[in-house]
Amino acid sequence: MKRRAFLQGSAVGIGSLATALGMEGAKASLGAEPAGPTAGTNGDQIGRPVRVVSIGFHPGRPLEQITALVDTEGAKGADLIAIPETCRGQNETSVEALDGPTVGAMAQLARKHRTYIVCPIDREEGARRFNSAVLLDRQGQVAGVYNKLYPVWQEECLKKPAVSPGNSATVYQADFGRVGLAICFDVNWGALWEQLSNQGAEMVIWPSAYSAGRSLQAQAINFHYYIVSSTHVPDCLVFDIDGEQLVHDQNNRGDQTNVTRVTLDLDRCVFHQDLNLPEKRDRLLKEHGEDVAQEKWLAMEGWFVLKAKRPGVSARELARQYGLEELQHYLNRSQCEIDKCRGWEFS
Repeated sequence: MKRRAFLQGSAVGIGSLATALGMEGAKASLGAEPAGPTAGTNGDQIGRPVRVVSIGFHPGRPLEQITALVDTEGAKGADLIAIPETCRGQNETSVEALDGPTVGAMAQLARKHRTYIVCPIDREEGARRFNSAVLLDRQGQVAGVYNKLYPVWQEECLKKPAVSPGNSATVYQADFGRVGLAICFDVNWGALWEQLSNQGAEMVIWPSAYSAGRSLQAQAINFHYYIVSSTHVPDCLVFDIDGEQLVHDQNNRGDQTNVTRVTLDLDRCVFHQDLNLPEKRDRLLKEHGEDVAQEKWLAMEGWFVLKAKRPGVSARELARQYGLEELQHYLNRSQCEIDKCRGWEFS
């Protein structure tokens, strides 16, 4: 997407973060909630909370075991459930079509629990093979298919049949916000993660074989969306819009299964101090101190994070009204302006 077109066409920006609840409190509250969609529909909710469940396990489990895990967690209430890369393995017998048994079983559970599900499979399409993450919507329909852009060449591209690299990064519009997908080895290529940012991703789900750690954290730092992983390890990492690690759970069920439940507020937003401090931010907080709070101040980076304080308020909308520009928009616009100074014009 052309950077200028993105800046003109999008509203306020890329950003989101975890609720003010501690992680244990968030998990407890999730477990008590009824099944079904709640994101953006409850007038008593603050911000734009989204309930995300990451289920981690080693690949190759029987489909019945995987569906039992997803069914159990879906019954507790979720807006999105993610399971690991090539969840049923990647071998001579694991390849299946989009309408195969794994996606079919997950589609039934998505309908049953009215939740989105990220279902990664070893996928065949005609004569080609892909490492894919399939996004199912609350009706069990395929909302999108992401094909891993960067397969591990010595393990995937040299297989028979070979795994083909995907062609594009895509962000999907869910009813709660914009979701991007990336898979495992993809973590090493910043251009992919920048494409997700430029398409407005507010949260990226990353199914993987390994944890990645700081490599994954770097993408959250650079592009200011939530990242939630689901791995073979099994573990789950959750990173904030400023790159802070919010969660690292590993094998928390004790049976080579990890289940992490977290609520993320997609209304929270991060700003650079340039052009926003002190006048715009201070006026916003003075006139709407009961509506919006500055949750974080990162002095070395020159960043700050705003969040809503009460139901019915959007921190992003109020920030826009007061002329504040979110961090990723500011950086994109700055690159355009700097390139103009060099004599380069974007078409």
